[in-house]
Amino acid sequence: MKLLVVLSLVTVAIHGANVRRQRRFPDDFIFGAATASYQIEGAWDEDGKGENIWDHMVHTNPSVIRDLSNGDVAADSYHNYKRDVEMMRELGLDAYRFSISWPRILPTGMANEVNPAGIAFYNNYINEMDLPQKLQDLGGFANPLFSDWFEDYARVVFENFGDRVKLFITFNEPREICYQGYGGDLKAPILNSTAMGTYLCAKHLVIAHAKAYHLYNKEFKPTQGGQCGITISVNWFGPATDSAEDQFAAEIKRQGEWGIYAHPIFSSEGGFPKEFSERVAEKSAQQGYRRSRLPEFTEEEKELVRGASDFFGVNHYTARLISATLYKEAAPVPSQVDDMDVGQYAPDDWATSASAWLALAPNSIFNALNHLKERYNNPIFYVTENGWSTYYETGLEDEGRVTYYRASMESLLNCLDDGINLKGYMAWSLMDNFEWMQGYVERFGLYQVDFSDPARTRTPRKSAFVYKHIIKHRVVDYEYEPKTMVMTIDEGH
Repeated sequence: MKLLVVLSLVTVAIHGANVRRQRRFPDDFIFGAATASYQIEGAWDEDGKGENIWDHMVHTNPSVIRDLSNGDVAADSYHNYKRDVEMMRELGLDAYRFSISWPRILPTGMANEVNPAGIAFYNNYINEMDLPQKLQDLGGFANPLFSDWFEDYARVVFENFGDRVKLFITFNEPREICYQGYGGDLKAPILNSTAMGTYLCAKHLVIAHAKAYHLYNKEFKPTQGGQCGITISVNWFGPATDSAEDQFAAEIKRQGEWGIYAHPIFSSEGGFPKEFSERVAEKSAQQGYRRSRLPEFTEEEKELVRGASDFFGVNHYTARLISATLYKEAAPVPSQVDDMDVGQYAPDDWATSASAWLALAPNSIFNALNHLKERYNNPIFYVTENGWSTYYETGLEDEGRVTYYRASMESLLNCLDDGINLKGYMAWSLMDNFEWMQGYVERFGLYQVDFSDPARTRTPRKSAFVYKHIIKHRVVDYEYEPKTMVMTIDEGH
C-alpha cells in the first residue's frame, strides 16, 4: 500500500443519476481521511509524553466538557495504530492526514529535550496541534517568541519524518486556536481574552507558520522534495439578500473569520485584510484605545509571511447567510464578534446534524473555494477536513452522513469543472474521536468506535462503504448500496 502521508505539525446532490452519467474525478485526485493527535491517540502520560493544554484543562476543569469525558484514552490509537492503518487499506485511501503531538516528541515544548519514544511512535505510525502546557505557561501564541519555539519544533519534525512525509501542514484551524482558545472559552486554553487574544494569536501564528515554511523550503525541501502549507477553516458566508449592506456584511464576516489568517499569506499585498482592519481600528478608537486592537505587521513581517505556502488547506463543513442588521447575537465588548457586528443564520430547509453549528448547505464547498480562487489567484487547494456528525444511537446505518458526503462530492466536481486548482479531499474523520468540548457525544467517524470497550473496537459504518466505492470508481453512484457490512482489503492496498 503506497499512501501519501499528510502531516499536521500541530494540530446539492442530483439523485437518481447512474454511474455512466455521472462526472468523474481524475485518476490523480487524492482521496483521504483525517484525524488529529489528541482526539484519537490517548496514552496521555505514557512513554515520556509531556502535558498539553488539553490535558491540563480537562484534568483541572472537567466540567467544561459536555459529557465530562477527556482524551486520556480516546480511541487509543497509540496502541491501536496497526488497526488504524488497516482501516486506511480497507478504504483504499490515497492519503491520510494526521497530526504530531508536540509534547509527545518535545515534552517541555523546547527542542533541547527530544523524547525518543514519541519519535518511535510516529515513525511506526507514519507517520492539530496540542500546545505543550509549559509553553502556554509562558503565554503560548500571545508571546512574540512563540514563532521561534515553533520553528525549533518544526525542525525536529522535518528531520525525523521528512524523508517519508511529503505534505506538511504547519497549523490546523488557526481560527479555532485563536478565536475559540485565546479570544473565547470554547477550546483550550480557554483564556477568554476577548479584546485582543484572537488578534495577538493570529499575528504570531502566521509568523510562526512562515518561519517553519522558510525553514523547510531552505534546508529540507531540496533533499526531501515535499511541500509545506497551512490549513484554515473556511466555511462559506454569503449575503442574506442582494443589498449592498448585506454584501459588505458578508465580506466583513469572511475577513474576520478566515481572512485574518489567509490574507497575510496568500494575498499579493500581505498584512491583515483592509476592510476588517479599518473596522477594528474604528471600533478600538470608539472604545478609548490609543491604537487598534488588531496589531499591524511590519513591512519586514509582511515580506516574511506573504507567499509562504505551497498550498492552501481548507477545512470546510457548512455555511451561513449573513445580514447587516438581523439575526445578531449578544457579544462581549470589545471582542471579535462585536468587531464584525453582523448577524447570521441557516435556513430551515438545510438538513441538520448532531452538531448545532453543522447544516448541509447547498454547494458550499464550491462557493468557498471559488471565492478563494478569485481573491488569491487560484492557489493549489486541498480540502483537508469535511464531514458530518451523528449521535451514537444512529449506529452503523448513517444515511445522513452518506447524503452529506455525496453532496460534498458534487460540490467538489463543480470546483474541478470551474478550473479551481483542487488536488485532494480528506474526510473527517477516519474514526469516532474526542470532539473537543462535545466529548464523545457527537460522532464524525467513517468507523464507529466502541468507547465502552477497552479494546476500542472499530466497525465500519455504511458511509465507509460508500466512500470506498467513490474512491475506487471515481464517481458518485446514487444507486450503490453495500451488499455486506463486512469490510475487506482490495488487492493492491
